[in-house]
Amino acid sequence: MRNMRVFLSLLIVLFISHTLVASKSDHLTVFNFEEFEHWLYKETDSIYVINFWATWCAPCVKEIPDFEKLYEKYKTDKVKVLFVSLDFPAHIENRVIPFIKRMNMQAQVILLDDPRSNRWIPKVSDEWTGAIPATLVYTRDFRQFYEREFKFDELEEIIIPLLK
Repeated sequence: MRNMRVFLSLLIVLFISHTLVASKSDHLTVFNFEEFEHWLYKETDSIYVINFWATWCAPCVKEIPDFEKLYEKYKTDKVKVLFVSLDFPAHIENRVIPFIKRMNMQAQVILLDDPRSNRWIPKVSDEWTGAIPATLVYTRDFRQFYEREFKFDELEEIIIPLLK
């Protein structure tokens, strides 16, 4: 009976802590690579812009407002912007969620919790050395990976021809 109470108490604590994480940021989800991988190959008529970043990466932080501007300007034109945080899961509460709120990030944000980066980095792109910031832009007919920092006008140069 005591073991059952301990087990139920543990379940309640886990449920409450998961609920708190979800309520602090409605658009932060934690995935391992298998759960995330479908984002890399969507077969729709949208343009996907997937930005890999981390709160500790200065160039990443610098370019986030430009990706947010892209999201705001083109979200009704089937441009999907996804931020993929490579921060440590232990930093969700004290670093990632406060960062998302401070930056007022509106595009979807996920945290990729998969330490097997040597296995999944080549699945994102054979060109990726693992450095960030890194961005994948794709449609049904276009796929390009960029291991660099972006400014808004550079993002538009890629997106506008894909809208036609």
